[in-house]
Amino acid sequence: MTDSTGIDPEDIKIITLARSARARNGVPEGAAVRDETGRTYVAGTVALDSLKLSALQTAVAMAVASGAQSLEAAAVVSASEAPSDADRAAVRDLGGPDTPVLLAGPDGTLKSTTAAGA
Repeated sequence: MTDSTGIDPEDIKIITLARSARARNGVPEGAAVRDETGRTYVAGTVALDSLKLSALQTAVAMAVASGAQSLEAAAVVSASEAPSDADRAAVRDLGGPDTPVLLAGPDGTLKSTTAAGA
């Protein structure tokens, strides 16, 4: 099911969650993933001296640590023009090559949808 924008409401939800994480934490990126049961995991960029993870890598790690077996979708809110290869690889490792990675701008507008394996 899609809304009037042509985007699935569950995908709008993870974009909104990712955007909120970015704004709330004042980080360059926010991300959210939805696992095979519909649970969501939300994260921001991690930038410690000893640990650097993108928001999407962090969200995938949170899903894995919580017992997720697969991913249905991933979203990242960023000023970037495309999801990084490392981000798509993290999503692909858990969700498979067909898992959609949605990229939205800081205003929440969907810029692109790319398969994790692309």
